[in-house]
Amino acid sequence: MRMTLISHIAAGFGWMVVVLAAVGSLYTATTVVLVLRFFDPRQRASTDDTAAASASSETISLLKPLHGAEAGLRQNLAAHFLQQLQNPLQIVFGVQRSDDPAASVARTVMADYPQVPAALAIGDRPAVPNRKIANLIQMRPLARGDILVLIDSDIRPPPDHLRRVLAALAKPGVGIVTCPYFGVGETGLWSDVAGMGISYQFLPNVITGVSLGMAKPCMGSTIALRHETLERIGGFDAFGGVLADDYAMGAAVRSLGLSSAMATSLVAHGCCERSLGEVVRHELRWARTVKGVDFAGHAGSLVTHPVPLAAIAAILTGFAPPAVVVLAAAVVARFLLAAAIDRAAQRRGRLLWLLPLRDMLSFAVFVGSFLGRAVEWRGEKFHVTTNGDLSPV
Repeated sequence: MRMTLISHIAAGFGWMVVVLAAVGSLYTATTVVLVLRFFDPRQRASTDDTAAASASSETISLLKPLHGAEAGLRQNLAAHFLQQLQNPLQIVFGVQRSDDPAASVARTVMADYPQVPAALAIGDRPAVPNRKIANLIQMRPLARGDILVLIDSDIRPPPDHLRRVLAALAKPGVGIVTCPYFGVGETGLWSDVAGMGISYQFLPNVITGVSLGMAKPCMGSTIALRHETLERIGGFDAFGGVLADDYAMGAAVRSLGLSSAMATSLVAHGCCERSLGEVVRHELRWARTVKGVDFAGHAGSLVTHPVPLAAIAAILTGFAPPAVVVLAAAVVARFLLAAAIDRAAQRRGRLLWLLPLRDMLSFAVFVGSFLGRAVEWRGEKFHVTTNGDLSPV
């Protein structure tokens, strides 16, 4: 009798999950359309025209905080010197220690492209928990540009990237600009798995949120704003204790009555994870950061995991035909979405046969994000407070 009751409860719960998985499959299908529309070549061509029309004499300082000679770093840095840009460009790199191997890589790349003014800031970090912000604080005095563009060390932009970013920033009322990014493995299988999570889980959710007006992201892939705008929000110092510093900058700029925008440029994010543990720790940090910034939105992203939900539903319902149909629909929708992302990134997807397993891992990270507040960042451990601040362990 007791086993019968438990089986009935499990089956009832299973049918609820079937409905949730069906909603998730419909969401994924909608996302395919939105991704194709956002990266439509005709829209990108229109952006090119805007970029050409908005060219000005404003000077650009590109700030690139560094930490360690991660895989692909030299290619990442070189891509910034190859930008197709009419505006005067200055590049500033920053490391916190003179023996950081990233400093040697930066010097080598600077010597390769002497025609572009560049500088390297080296110094002890200020006493703030966020190491990237500490780096930017010491780099700031070397930046001479009217417009500041912050790009993380693991980002590799295409040659037209800054033109597209400046075109977005030139629009009336825009105070800060960011851009989407896809993942590229740099060190083997586990880095490929990490890249798949970025490309096929994170990126489409960002595009959907922006396209439907449900999200206003600001990401380390690129943050562009004017010098005076940064001054008005308190400079980099105002974000030294915040984990989601990029999101906080966007929110601070919007509090001034300015809007944030997303450029149509799609940049590559290099992934360097060498083990499953590294992948999980990195993605838990991201997930718990998002949870701290927008708990309701993060919880609602449950529907972005249709394959794991459908698999759970099929098991709980004893593989009832409707549950199996929903599972098949979820798998097909996810593969179509991956194809749309690869088209936008102008590449052929690798290891796509791993996508269902990658989806299971993403779901496990999602669940794990609610089971604690500890994160690991650059070898240091922190607790994330309820308002998204960092508290060193």
